[in-house]
Amino acid sequence: MRARLPFLLQKRKVYALVGESGTGKSFHAKLVAQKYRISLIIDDGLLIKDNRIIAGRSAKEEKSYMAAVRMALFDGEEQRQEVAARLAIEKFRKILVLGTSDKMISKIIGQLGLPKPGKFIRIEDIASRDEIESALRARRIEGKHVIPAPQTEVKRSYSDIFFDAIRVRKKKFGPQSIVVTPIHEKSLVRPLYSRRERVKISEIALSQMALLSINVYDADIKVKQISVKNAEGEMSANHGYQLVLLVDLPDNRELGGLITSLQHYVIEDIERFTGILIEEVNIVVDKFTQM
Repeated sequence: MRARLPFLLQKRKVYALVGESGTGKSFHAKLVAQKYRISLIIDDGLLIKDNRIIAGRSAKEEKSYMAAVRMALFDGEEQRQEVAARLAIEKFRKILVLGTSDKMISKIIGQLGLPKPGKFIRIEDIASRDEIESALRARRIEGKHVIPAPQTEVKRSYSDIFFDAIRVRKKKFGPQSIVVTPIHEKSLVRPLYSRRERVKISEIALSQMALLSINVYDADIKVKQISVKNAEGEMSANHGYQLVLLVDLPDNRELGGLITSLQHYVIEDIERFTGILIEEVNIVVDKFTQM
């Protein structure tokens, strides 16, 4: 059952920060909040006000990826009611909601009774390509995540996942010297579900997962062959996997963007439901088939 909140809550303005997992949303959340003078942030199951965690439970403490997703979406009745009740008594004009997609944002605001976003902000609009790639590497290789709250807050409730503090500073040029002042502090954590004494899986089982994933994405794509191998080099410690898919595509599909979209879908789908690290998916088109 969705939370029922006072009508006044519907007058608040919602800002949505959207980006794929690991692209740096939580890292940039405080900067966005400062720019638009937003007092509350919802990120991965938590309600954060200024530098305090005031309600909710972090999805990053869950032991499985699926449990973390449910926590981030406020699927749990107790967590949802706690955050909804706190929102009802907070005096705020603006709130920032983080999500991996527009659909996830819609789910969260629906669960909490918030109005539709008045402004969508894409991570690509506020972070450079290099910053996004660096965030993705930290996520996939090292399993590092950010909570947009200072270490004192995170250590108090989530000491088991705390890793380090990040302090963002800016320079002010005074009459005689340069004064460096802190803007804010964020916490670097390693979620329980990403601590990979990695799951080992057979080639057959992983191939079946890839087949199912592609069938859900587009049932008209025919997979003719799948090869699976462990990632090599510096990735090997994490037991990442690489997939090569030989496929036939329907001739009525536009190739532009389809391959990239399919690659991302397969990777995210398998990682979401298994916790298995997929380093790379290569798709080879053998031929186009008539529909």
